[in-house]
Amino acid sequence: MEQSSARSRSVSVNGRTYGWPSQPLVVVCIDGSEPAYIEQAIAGGHMPFLAKALKSGSDLRADCVVPSFTNPNNLSIVTGVPPRVHGISGNFFLDPDTGEEVMMNEPRFLRTDTIFKAFHDAGAKVAIVTAKDKLCRLLGHGLDFASGRAVCFSSEKADRTTRAENGIDNAQGLVGRPIPDVYSADLSEFIFDAGVKLMETMRPDLMYLSTTDYIQHKHAPGTPVANAFYAMMDGYWARLDALGAVLALTADHGMNAKFNDAGEPDVIYLQEVLDGFLGEGKARVILPITDPYVVHHGALGSFATVYLPADADQTTVISKLAAVPGVQKVYDRTHGCAEFELPEDRLGDLIVVSEKSKVLGTSADRHDLSQLKEPLRSHGGVTEQKVPLIVTRTASVDVGRRLRNFDVFDVALNHTALARNVA
Repeated sequence: MEQSSARSRSVSVNGRTYGWPSQPLVVVCIDGSEPAYIEQAIAGGHMPFLAKALKSGSDLRADCVVPSFTNPNNLSIVTGVPPRVHGISGNFFLDPDTGEEVMMNEPRFLRTDTIFKAFHDAGAKVAIVTAKDKLCRLLGHGLDFASGRAVCFSSEKADRTTRAENGIDNAQGLVGRPIPDVYSADLSEFIFDAGVKLMETMRPDLMYLSTTDYIQHKHAPGTPVANAFYAMMDGYWARLDALGAVLALTADHGMNAKFNDAGEPDVIYLQEVLDGFLGEGKARVILPITDPYVVHHGALGSFATVYLPADADQTTVISKLAAVPGVQKVYDRTHGCAEFELPEDRLGDLIVVSEKSKVLGTSADRHDLSQLKEPLRSHGGVTEQKVPLIVTRTASVDVGRRLRNFDVFDVALNHTALARNVA
């Protein structure tokens, strides 16, 4: 990381340079927010602040990282680079060092610094609030919480924060709300309330607020519950704007309906398919959507990776999988990782992506779908790749540039009037 001698100039990290903000920048990752959620909420009059802000702001579109899951996309957003560089290829993977299936929520899996660390090292104040605790250790990695210039905690565990580990003692006390249920819209509202309180008290240079997609997994764009959720966010964004912050909004992925005409999850059980081709247990299917919070999606998403036995004819297996109804594309590791900018050492021999209305599972007996109360909505594939990229300032972006959700800091800091200067 390099920085200029003048605090007001720029910070460089991961090959990108970012101007220093002249006023606080709040970047919001709205988990699971395909563009239609905001479009329909604005059209219905539920987001008056954002509707007004966009008259002088920028309403852009971007592509997220595939697999379109939480961890790889949040880490891409906060590092400014794809998973090939930062190393986080999913929520869950097969650790080649141990042969065990593990969550990718430990800093040891991260291969590069974050934008937050670069700015913090240069003297900035940084605040990070997430819904679920699974992201905190990754997003806050490298920050000096003893400095008084860094805060990082989750709604889920805001009552357990300490100055040494989170930069704040008892964050729940600051917010003044009960700890929400992890499966609720309140988990996200806690984040925004915390963001307002931190803006009033700490006034960070950079703030990152990352929600949960509990609502989007259950409610389609334009429905009453979805509109109420977006109206809630709009109210807090108005308060942050009134406190002098610039807002930049994006999403980690979109969301699509994944159920059949009977309202049941439309699943391709890949382990069962492969067992039929190769023999029981010969191949191993890993679902990177897997995390501790599967009640709302049953660990069913549209991206999977497959480890084949050494004696398998890879070309034949690819051909057979590609012929399965509902499979959109099958890649070998090299071509799939090149296509999606993924680290080859953290994916299996094959990458399988399903069509828009389908999800991929292992075997039926390994998925508990009893707690799915609404028809399944999920993500993970290419069809959930389009997301919003909105800044409450006019952005000058080259026509024809393919924007990614991990360009959000670049657009806000380098292509609006927000940055003081870029060296």
